[in-house]
Amino acid sequence: MSNDALFSSLNLPTAQLSNLEQMGYQSMTEIQAKSLPLAIENHDLIAQAKTGSGKTAAFGISLLLKIEPRSFNVQSLIMCPTRELCTQVANEIRRLARYQQNIKVVVLCGGQSIGPQIGSLEHGAHVVVGTPGRLKDHLRKETLHLNHVQTLVLDEADRMLEMGFADDIEDIIGKTPAKRQTLMFSATYPDDIVKMSARFQKNPQKVSVESIHKGSLIEQHFYEVGSHGDKPDALIQLLGHFRPVSTVVFCNTKQQCNDLKHYLNQAGYKALALQGDMEQRDRDQVLVQFSNNSCNLLVATDVAARGLDIDDLSAVINYDLSREAATYIHRIGRTGRAGKSGLALSLSTQNEGRKLNAIGDASQQDIQLETLDSLAKNRSQPVEPHMVTLCIAGGRKDKIRPGDVLGALTGSAGIPGAQVGKINVFDFSTYVAVEREVARTAMARLQNGKIKNRKFKIRKL
Repeated sequence: MSNDALFSSLNLPTAQLSNLEQMGYQSMTEIQAKSLPLAIENHDLIAQAKTGSGKTAAFGISLLLKIEPRSFNVQSLIMCPTRELCTQVANEIRRLARYQQNIKVVVLCGGQSIGPQIGSLEHGAHVVVGTPGRLKDHLRKETLHLNHVQTLVLDEADRMLEMGFADDIEDIIGKTPAKRQTLMFSATYPDDIVKMSARFQKNPQKVSVESIHKGSLIEQHFYEVGSHGDKPDALIQLLGHFRPVSTVVFCNTKQQCNDLKHYLNQAGYKALALQGDMEQRDRDQVLVQFSNNSCNLLVATDVAARGLDIDDLSAVINYDLSREAATYIHRIGRTGRAGKSGLALSLSTQNEGRKLNAIGDASQQDIQLETLDSLAKNRSQPVEPHMVTLCIAGGRKDKIRPGDVLGALTGSAGIPGAQVGKINVFDFSTYVAVEREVARTAMARLQNGKIKNRKFKIRKL
C-alpha cells in the first residue's frame, strides 16, 4: 500500500476527516484503500480480507455517508457471525459516527434478553448490527423493519455460512429493498460465497488483500511435546521464557479452555477464559479486562475469539493446533498488527505431523520443530497486569458517558488523568481501568462520590 493512501484523498465531509484524525486514522490500510472509493461510489463489493485488516472502517465510513439522521428508519444493516464481532463492529461504527449528531446504532444478538432490544427498536435506529438468528427473531415478531435499508453488509460471510446461517441470511435479505448496496467481506472465497454473491449482488467489484501473513513481523516457533499431558508445564515454560505482556492462548474445546484457565490461575497467572457457553455479560467483562490491560492472559476457543480486536497483542499461543490450517492463519494474525512485531508459539504432539504439514503449506513456510530444552527453565514470577478494572452499576441507559467517569476520578485533588485507562460504557454497566497503584484510591473516590449527581454501586473485577 502506498503511503499516499490518505483518508484526506477521499471525498469525505470535513467533520468526518477531523473525526478520523482524532481517532488516529490518517493512512488507509490496504483493504480501506482498495474498497472505500468503490463503496463511496455505491458499487456492490465482494472483498477478501482477514480480521484486523481495518475492514470495519472500510464499510462503516461509506455507509454513514448515506444516513439521513432525521429519519429513524433502519438505513444500514450489518450481519456478523458472533456476538463479540457485533459488539466490536457497533462500537467502531459509533466512533466513526461521532462527526454526526444523534446517529443511533443498535445491536441485536442472542444471549441477551430480547425485551430491551425491542424497546430500543421502538425508539428508532439508523444502523442495526446483528447475528442472523436474532435478526430472524425480530423479523418474526415484526419488531424490526428493513424496507428502508440502503446498505447491507455481510461481515465474515464465510464464517456465517460455516455456522449454518445460509437460509437465515437469505430470509433476512429477502426483507430488504431490491435497490440497495450490498457489501460482502470474507476472509476466504469458497464456492458458497461465489454463489451467494451471484444471488444477492449486482455487478460486484472484487477486492482482495493478502490473507497470508507474507513478510509480516510475526516470529513463529513450533515446540514438540511428548503428549497432551505435557502441555500445561510446557505452556508455563513458554510464558516464563518469552514473558509476553498480553497473550491469547487458543484451545480447541470449551472444556480445555476452562481447565487451562484454572491451571494458570493456580500457577499465579491472572488468566480469563472466553468460550461459547458464557453469558453475554460475562463475555463483555472478560473482553473489557483483556483489552484494557487488567488481564494479560486470555484462554479462548476460535468461535469465542472471532472478532477479537486487540491492537497491541504481544503473543498468540496455540496450546492446541487448529484443526484447519486457515484457522492457524487467523489465529496468528491477531498479533503483529499495524507494522508491529508479534510472536506466535505452537505446541505439537508427535502424532500431529499432518496438521503441521497443512499449516506449513498454508503459511508458505518450512516448519522446523524445536524442543523445549532449548528454552531457559525460567520459573520467574508471572507478569502482573498493569491495570485494574472497576465496574460501575450504571451505564448508557443512565446517561453515563466516559467523560462523567473521568471527571469523577480526576476532579479536584483527584487521580491524574494519565493513570486512568480505557472507559467502556454498556447499557447498564460501565468499566473503567485504573493503574494498579491507584486502584484503592479510585475505588474509594467512586464509592464516596457521585456520577451525574447519583451514587452507583462500585466493585472491583
